[in-house]
Amino acid sequence: MALQVIEPKIRGFICTNAHPTGCLKNVRSQIDLAKKDIESIENTPNVLVIGASTGYGLASRIALTWGYGTNTIGIFFERPPSGNKTGSTGYYNSAAFHQMATQDGFTAISINGDAFSDQIKQKTIDEIQEHFGQIDLVVYSLASPRRIHPKTGIDHRSVLKPVGDSCTEKTVDLTNENIIDITIHPATDEEIANTIAVMGGEDLEFWIEALLSENLLAPQANIVSYSYIGPKITDQIYSSGTIGLAKIDLEKRVNAIDTRLLDQINGHAYLSVNKAAISQASAAIPIVPLYISILNRIMDTKDLNEKPIDQMIRLFSEYLGPNLVPIVDENRRIRMDDRELRSDVVAEVNEKWSLVNNENFHDLADFEGYKRSFRNLFGFEVEGVDYDQPIETEVTIPLV
Repeated sequence: MALQVIEPKIRGFICTNAHPTGCLKNVRSQIDLAKKDIESIENTPNVLVIGASTGYGLASRIALTWGYGTNTIGIFFERPPSGNKTGSTGYYNSAAFHQMATQDGFTAISINGDAFSDQIKQKTIDEIQEHFGQIDLVVYSLASPRRIHPKTGIDHRSVLKPVGDSCTEKTVDLTNENIIDITIHPATDEEIANTIAVMGGEDLEFWIEALLSENLLAPQANIVSYSYIGPKITDQIYSSGTIGLAKIDLEKRVNAIDTRLLDQINGHAYLSVNKAAISQASAAIPIVPLYISILNRIMDTKDLNEKPIDQMIRLFSEYLGPNLVPIVDENRRIRMDDRELRSDVVAEVNEKWSLVNNENFHDLADFEGYKRSFRNLFGFEVEGVDYDQPIETEVTIPLV
């Protein structure tokens, strides 16, 4: 037993603890949005979600489970509770997911470990062979700052830097909550290569190779990997920066996988370009928190805003659900960022970006909403939770 009162431990863009009850309520609210009457399907789809504990990966698992009754196997790498230390938010999210999936009679298998490793790939293969037979859909939603290469043993660490030239732009200091100018110097060739090794598409290729070699992808199976492009404001640090080069590598490999799947199983691989989301990962990217704060205020006003669960419900109901052929752009991308990049939204963001300063910051940007949503990710400031009440932090997940 580890009953304790939990207060958020936040420093800048890092939160080092999580609240189990708040995480449970967050997951439940996503499930309530995704729930619908599930039509009887003769063969229930089997889905593998790689990166299943937070953000778009968790939202995908929820949308597919409660929207379509799918059987899921989820892979994540999360810290369990230990002594007086809480588990990570992804750990408590996954515990909540399992609790409610079991209550509602859904089949869910979870593996906690490094998805980049050969060991976790083999463990996943074993579980699929034992319980599922074959997989109908693979969702690839990994976000990690480092990757130990399974073949070379090299510890690759990604960086968030521009390429070629330095980048100077306004951003919000998350600690002092004021607008500052920040200059970020360009990445070295080694930093670029390391970022591509972590966030590019090589690991997805390894996963698909492993699944195909064991005949674990069903006929006409689909693969979807998540990405982001963003507007001109974030271009230097994102799309044209180190992470953008990694996403280009991912896209090239997704297209190569698509060709292979079409030839071998009449399947497809897609890249879904999603909306900018509030997450611990995006909070670490200079410029992005200020951009999202302005963007969300505008999209809320226009009733266009979507959280990850809203995006994933739309993705699977309009693009990648049963018997759907997704509409893609000229580069074969599914554009879930269509509302973010709508011309009127972009124009208003650009206008407010040019005007924002410390005097009008809270008028032009919804930074209070950003902070609240950030804390919500970790189970804090969630409506209906008594944070003065001691709670049990030792929560278990039925891992295999």
